[in-house]
Amino acid sequence: MFQLNFTEFTQEEFLRDYWQKKPVLIRQGFKNFEDPISADELAGIACEEQVQSRLIQKTEGKWTAEFGPFESYEHLGENDWSLVIQALDNWSEEAAQMIEPFRFIPHWRLDDLMASFATPNGSVGPHIDLYDTFICQGSGNRRWRVGNNGEHKQFAAHSALLHVESFDPIIDAELSAGDILYIPPGFPHEGVSLNNSMSFSIGFRTNSSVSLFSAFADYMIDNEEGTELIEDPHRKTTKHSGAIDRDDYDLIKQQLLNVLDNDELFRKFTGSYLTQAKHELDLIPNEEPYTDDEIAEILSQTQLKRLGGLRAFYFTETVDDGVCYINGEQVLFNAEIAPAIKLMCDNVCVETDMLAPWCGNQSFIKFIQQQLALGYWYFAE
Repeated sequence: MFQLNFTEFTQEEFLRDYWQKKPVLIRQGFKNFEDPISADELAGIACEEQVQSRLIQKTEGKWTAEFGPFESYEHLGENDWSLVIQALDNWSEEAAQMIEPFRFIPHWRLDDLMASFATPNGSVGPHIDLYDTFICQGSGNRRWRVGNNGEHKQFAAHSALLHVESFDPIIDAELSAGDILYIPPGFPHEGVSLNNSMSFSIGFRTNSSVSLFSAFADYMIDNEEGTELIEDPHRKTTKHSGAIDRDDYDLIKQQLLNVLDNDELFRKFTGSYLTQAKHELDLIPNEEPYTDDEIAEILSQTQLKRLGGLRAFYFTETVDDGVCYINGEQVLFNAEIAPAIKLMCDNVCVETDMLAPWCGNQSFIKFIQQQLALGYWYFAE
């Protein structure tokens, strides 16, 4: 449905010259682009309780922001406001297709697909993001200004809005439908709608060291790992009981390094952590289990689709041993079906011809039954 149109560089050249280095405007990155979702549909999604949405306005120079769900938009007027929805890929299959062309970047880095509708002069204000983002212009037009990275003073324009002070742009351009603006972390930017417009942003991020350490500590507590104590049976006497000498410092440090060097433990944590859903999933478990024969027949005729927002990854070192990670859990399977599991992790939609060799495999059929029961995968109609 969507295909990237890189005319001035290849994907490899983009990663070499621009990724996390400098912003770039890609004119007609999506040719003949049409919004995958209408403004009315977007507004309807923002009325749902489980959806993360915001309304941002600027009235008489003052910024305001409120969080959804929203019951009405009639009071907002025709100018100066913007509706933003996070994780649209969880709620719209059509919109989620926009992510597919960006699979030349590993999807453990993917954050979500954000969408916004803005009226004339609508904006979220000048700000800095801590993630890589591809801003894809939909219907309408927006003017985007991007500054250089460096020291920029940020301030709270509102309790829910962190803005950045005025900056000199290195990109100042009007975007039309299909144009894509790539912005690395740390570069200040501001988009202002010139008319009623739609915009879609595919974001990629990593985690800070402190968030990883915190999550790893929680994982060890939950799984009763890392309970080993320091042992020092060959300790020598000291004349300075208040001192932490070099040997003891190294002993304490090594205790932590031993945990990090435990590949089995850290891999389990990493797989579980990175597959945790970023936002609430719209789970619809299969209440009436299919028989083995029914699954085999359906797989031979129907696409197998992954639930929007579901994260499923594998490690290249262990997948052939029968290990993958789905929605925050380690999943074990018969190693003989590893090629099929890779297909399911690599592709949101798996075509019938791709799964043809596995339709009669009982281990694979049992695996599919489990995933259907959880609501993680489903058969496309």
